[in-house]
Amino acid sequence: MDLTSLVQALGGGVQAVIALLVVIVIIVTVHEFGHYIVGRWCGIHAEVFSLGFGRPLWSRIDKRGTRWQVAALPFGGYVRFLGDADAASRPGALPSGLSAEERRHTMQGAPLWARAATVLAGPAFNVALTLILSFGLILHSGVAQDDPVIGGVTAMPTGPNPFQPGDRILSLNGREITSFKQLGDLADTLKDQPQVTYVVQRGGQTLTLPGPNPRPPLVTAVYPKSAAEAAGLQKGDLFLTVNGQSIAGFDQMPPLVSASEGKPVALSILRDGKTLNLSLSPTRLDLPKADGTIESKWLIGVSGQMLFDPEVRSATLTEAAGQAFEQSWLTAKLNFNAVAQMLRGAISTCNMAGPIGMAKAASAAMKSGLESFIGTLAFMSLTIGLANLLPIPVLDGGHLVFFLYEAVARRAPNVRALQILMTVGFALLLSLMLFAFSNDLFLCR
Repeated sequence: MDLTSLVQALGGGVQAVIALLVVIVIIVTVHEFGHYIVGRWCGIHAEVFSLGFGRPLWSRIDKRGTRWQVAALPFGGYVRFLGDADAASRPGALPSGLSAEERRHTMQGAPLWARAATVLAGPAFNVALTLILSFGLILHSGVAQDDPVIGGVTAMPTGPNPFQPGDRILSLNGREITSFKQLGDLADTLKDQPQVTYVVQRGGQTLTLPGPNPRPPLVTAVYPKSAAEAAGLQKGDLFLTVNGQSIAGFDQMPPLVSASEGKPVALSILRDGKTLNLSLSPTRLDLPKADGTIESKWLIGVSGQMLFDPEVRSATLTEAAGQAFEQSWLTAKLNFNAVAQMLRGAISTCNMAGPIGMAKAASAAMKSGLESFIGTLAFMSLTIGLANLLPIPVLDGGHLVFFLYEAVARRAPNVRALQILMTVGFALLLSLMLFAFSNDLFLCR
């Protein structure tokens, strides 16, 4: 049984929990292993490596004296080093009479560089996981060619797609086509035309084919927590009308949805040969753009694609590495920009997802197939890794701030002050988690 079949065999709530657990276990394991292995390399002894919190369900002690355990509450994990008071790495009291060498193996007694490297390793391993997964996906999927040769065709509910892989598109409505980019630009001008004329080259023959709009009003994905999901829209639905207006191309819909300004939108769709009528209310989202500006949109939460996909070729190792870094850097910029914009009140805090939102996203990705799930795992790993760098005490970023203070002041922070800041940081983190959870349940549905 493949991944998709397994997901379909499970109920919705169960599959979402399983998907989230798989994502969390992988991300937490990688994150905490980063702390553990770099700490070991730096000479800091790990007393406990735990997946989950609470009562241990299974544990064993290795030859180095580290207890490896799986605990009852699976949403997280920790490494407790020698000298840590608890899972949050609060400084604890060291046993009296330790020699200089023994003290060197504790978190407090290790050099500043060793402690900083150990703490930074967790987020760094999450970033590395993202880069490795992205690199692998690009190698597997290849690089799209700009040459206007069809590599794959989109299944249409209205009948067979007239195109075949290997067809070269020569013209569209009498306009010569020399690249897929040009095809996409021309499709923007044809969004209100249900039928267009294609000229393609197939097996040495030149064929004139009437066909659907190059960007048909077909749902290829429904986003979690969206108006479309709440209304029951599904992948494969074909839009026929929006508020009574006939729809020929996918790009006709955004202006009609925006014009509603959140008021209910009447939809007519084709599904399994039957016409269905639905109504939904678009959701306003304030979205950060890569250039740092904010774009507010009324959205229903669906995406579409071209009638055909370009041919792909195998990516070189250099290309795959470069694209993986580029994608990860763009995602990192968007994450930090979103946090900054939320703090300034420029965008809605509904952009902050809690565990239910994460579970829905992971479940939707699992339904879409292994590649989509791996892509979502890569995104979440980067997001969680970067979130851990926020300068909040108890997070890795907070510890790094304390180390920076120690490097500048040439003395460790006051232990009492450190304990207070860690308590405040824990309360702040818990408040953020509860707020994100309330977004899932009540505020941003």
